This record gives sequence, structure tokens and C-alpha cells, in this order.
Amino acid sequence: MLKINEKIFENFFDRININNLKVTRNIKVTRNLKVTRKGNQLKSLFHRISLNLFFVILGCCILFSTASALDNEIMKEDILTAIEKKYSGKSFEADFTQISKLAALDITENAAGTACFSHPGKMRWKYKEPEQHEIITNGKLLWIFRPQENQVMQGDAAQFFKAGAGGSFLSDISLVRKNYTIHINEITDDYAEMSLVSPKKNPDISSIVIQISLKTNEIERIIIKNAYDDTTRFEFYNIQFKKIDPDVFEFKPFEGLNIINLD
Repeated sequence: MLKINEKIFENFFDRININNLKVTRNIKVTRNLKVTRKGNQLKSLFHRISLNLFFVILGCCILFSTASALDNEIMKEDILTAIEKKYSGKSFEADFTQISKLAALDITENAAGTACFSHPGKMRWKYKEPEQHEIITNGKLLWIFRPQENQVMQGDAAQFFKAGAGGSFLSDISLVRKNYTIHINEITDDYAEMSLVSPKKNPDISSIVIQISLKTNEIERIIIKNAYDDTTRFEFYNIQFKKIDPDVFEFKPFEGLNIINLD
């Protein structure tokens, strides 16, 4: 009987130990589950916060980019309006220097003279250096007069000054908006630099860059680049807006002059 009771007693404590182990394991599992759940919740919360911050930053970037683009458009419009007001329907004359660079041959040529402009499309370029010659147009006809050679070449002005060649838009400033896509390159306290790109492909003129004085709203520099990376740079100074006699933009061949017709 004693042995039976001892076995029962041993079995009782064994069961208690087993049950205690089960309870302990359950507690550990429950604690592990709670820790895992808390970890997952923290990860989910961190993910949501990170995602929200991303969209906030993205929204700010878009907002600042849009605001910057809007400011750029406003400044561009202000500058265009200012130069149109300055040049539209007016005549002016200026001294100029010209630097022409032929990229393939690494040749640079310098020239200087005076120029007159009148709306619409009238120009007279009088070169004094390095050789005297004149480029004259009344908006329809073109004359290239070389007094030293006693020669004049004449032809259609539209063919020679197409796409802005020779700074022809200076005699009709409305062509800037009509013929080009305009981008602001740089703005300082003193000047603004803008690129004019024609949607029509032209090997003679791939791009035009103009520099405008923000103090006078005058175009002080024009750089014309062609498809071969050749550049022609004009610098204008002593600009004077005034009435100019229309006869300045005409040329009358004289007796004995050698006349060459341009095709």
C-alpha cells in the first residue's frame, strides 16, 4: 500500500512539473507573441510615417518646382514685354563689333562699324573694319555694296535674312515671339541672357543667344550659332533711338557699277 501511495505521490508531482512546464512554455510563447506583435506594429507605424514623409517631401518638391517655373515664365514675359516696348515700331542706330569664328578651321575674324535699323525689316550695316562694305535692305530688296571693288550684289532680302540671320529681328522685334521658342539662360542684377530656338531646322542658324540690359532694356549682344558650331557675335554700344531717313535703307546703283544678281 505504501508503495502504491509512493507511486501516486510521484506521479502527482510529475504531473505538477509537467503542468508547470506547460504553463511556463505558454507564458514564454505568449510573451514572444506579444513582443512579435509589438515589433510588427512598430515596423508598420514606421513604414506609414516614412511613406507619409516621402509624399510630403515629394509634394514640396513639386510645389517648389512649379513655383520656380512660374516665376521663370513671369520674368521671361516681363523681359519680352520690356524689349518690345523699347524696340517696337522704332528706329535706332548703334556702333557694333563683330567676332566670327569658324570652328572647323579654327579661324577668327574681327569686324566693326555702325548699323541702322527701322521697322519693319529695314537695316543698313556699314562695315569700317577690316574692309569697307555695306549690307543694305529696305525690307524687300538686299544690296551688298563693296566700294573698293566697285561692285554691288543684289537680291531678295527674305532669302538672306531668313531665320534671324544678321540680327534681322532687331528691325522687327515681334519676330522674337513669332519665330522662336524662348528660354532664360541667366539673370543677374545687370542683364538677362535668353536663348532663341527656331522650331524649323536650319543649318545656317541652330541657336541665337541675346543679352539684354535690365537697366535700359536694350539688346547689347547677339550670338548666332550654326549647325557646324561656327559662331558670329555682335556687341552693340552707343545705341540711340531716333528717326532715320527712309532713304538710308535704299541703294541706287550708279553708272559704271558692276552689278551681280544673287539667286
